[in-house]
Amino acid sequence: MIRIRAADKDAVANEGSGKTGIGPAGGIVLQPDMRWICWLCGAWLGVMAAVAGPASKPGPWPAGQEDTWHGYRRVRFDVDGCRAWVVEPKLSAPGNPWTWCMEFPDAFTERTGVTNLLAQGFHHLHLEVGNTFGSPPALKHFDAFYQVITNRGLAPKGALIGISRGGLYAYNWAALHPKRVTCIYGDAPVCDFKSWPGGKGTGKGSPSDWTKLIQDYGFANEAEALAYPGNPVDQLKPLARAGVRLIHVVGDTDDVVPVAENTAIVEKRYRELKGPVRVIHKPGVGHHPHGLDDPTPVVEYIILAAGLTVL
Repeated sequence: MIRIRAADKDAVANEGSGKTGIGPAGGIVLQPDMRWICWLCGAWLGVMAAVAGPASKPGPWPAGQEDTWHGYRRVRFDVDGCRAWVVEPKLSAPGNPWTWCMEFPDAFTERTGVTNLLAQGFHHLHLEVGNTFGSPPALKHFDAFYQVITNRGLAPKGALIGISRGGLYAYNWAALHPKRVTCIYGDAPVCDFKSWPGGKGTGKGSPSDWTKLIQDYGFANEAEALAYPGNPVDQLKPLARAGVRLIHVVGDTDDVVPVAENTAIVEKRYRELKGPVRVIHKPGVGHHPHGLDDPTPVVEYIILAAGLTVL
């Protein structure tokens, strides 16, 4: 059962202070003299949660089709000319939290912790905008989808998941709307399109995708694309100011989306901005497989960012 605990919010505020914070696995670490206080808070809030009852059920969703996704009910419908879907948990957690996989929602699902979060009461979302690299037209579709999900009862803030090129989608939309985001989980995420698909660093790049990206963003030519100041690595200030939490999982030998050209830059700059960030390295692993053998650290990080914890 998931309950809201005040101690969780303190943990977020005090991360890195040597007091209440996040442990190596993403869980809460408490000083001994704080445990009895948090126990009392948890007990009191547990009583209040029992009185208040479960979260109100979101919806109804727009007319569409229903099917099953990893054992959960999925509703598929159209939004702004794009196919959208919402996967419902068996029982919604308080506040109706959600995760939104911006791209590759069916890739390495168990390894990214999405099914674990569904079991904990999170809704899971996706909007099909195709291979559009987080370009401005795609972001407008995301805005329309956000209005649909929040108007129907989901939380005003949620967790974005960006797998590979999905990092462009997640960071670009979050930079526009940082107050709509609790955290970003990037898995081998592209954080600078000059690295991929541009291939202007040490990575392989993808010439065909680079050509399409230039078209999708409306750049006049490659020079304009290379001078673009709106990559994720360039748009971290609004995220840090809003307290958006970042967690990345990367393979240290990734030669498609090199860590040094993407995640390492985000991590360095975000720390300089005093933003909360955690990076999990996989030694000897390349771009694939995404996720973790045991995604618990990611799951706990996302739960904590939502102000929830598992009791």
